[in-house]
Amino acid sequence: MSSSTKSYLIGVDTGGTYTDAAVMDAATNEVLASAKALTTRGDLAVGVCEAIERVLSALGGDSAAAASLVRLVSVSTTLATNAVVEGHGSPVCVVLVGFDETMVQRSGLSSAFPGLVVERIAGGHDHNGGEAAKLDVAALADVVDKHGAAVEAFAVASQFAVRNPAHELAARDFITGKTSLPVTVSTELASALDAPRRALTAALNARLISRISLLIKAVQHAMDRFGIDAPLM
Repeated sequence: MSSSTKSYLIGVDTGGTYTDAAVMDAATNEVLASAKALTTRGDLAVGVCEAIERVLSALGGDSAAAASLVRLVSVSTTLATNAVVEGHGSPVCVVLVGFDETMVQRSGLSSAFPGLVVERIAGGHDHNGGEAAKLDVAALADVVDKHGAAVEAFAVASQFAVRNPAHELAARDFITGKTSLPVTVSTELASALDAPRRALTAALNARLISRISLLIKAVQHAMDRFGIDAPLM
């Protein structure tokens, strides 16, 4: 196959110890080269760049020319799984809309994630989807001002949000409008009526999402560095 018709796929897998990279022929799915580098937890881009640089070199020939033939980059990781197993996670603020203290206790947030920031504000809906109370936007603003600089993500869960997600979505839009932080809303992850359990699920996702975001940014940095113009999956 001539170089003008070649095309490659690159796979990157970042684990707790090593980051692996492999190049496949896009037409035949044959693995053409593979390489490994240490995962650099302090700056994931270092390990990702090293793995991609090594795998492009392992192809032989001009690495820059090979990079120009990449048509897709796929990334996978066990970082989130490792964080769950090891009890690690990013600092998060959980905003509970329309929750009373009993619902907070039922959620198990404090025991599951010691030190987690949990804030309650007025709002929420009833079992028919009607508004039980107005969303307290002023209280939400205070929460964001108080914790926005100290956390890496927010999670939002609202009473009966599966019947009407309006307050969760409004809270998400407000937070993203005031910060650049990721926001997880419970109804994006679960459809159960059990608001305390949805809150726990949203909190877990929020604790992990910033770590995955860092990995994606690291891979994008490596793609820019090596001139890889391809979709990232």
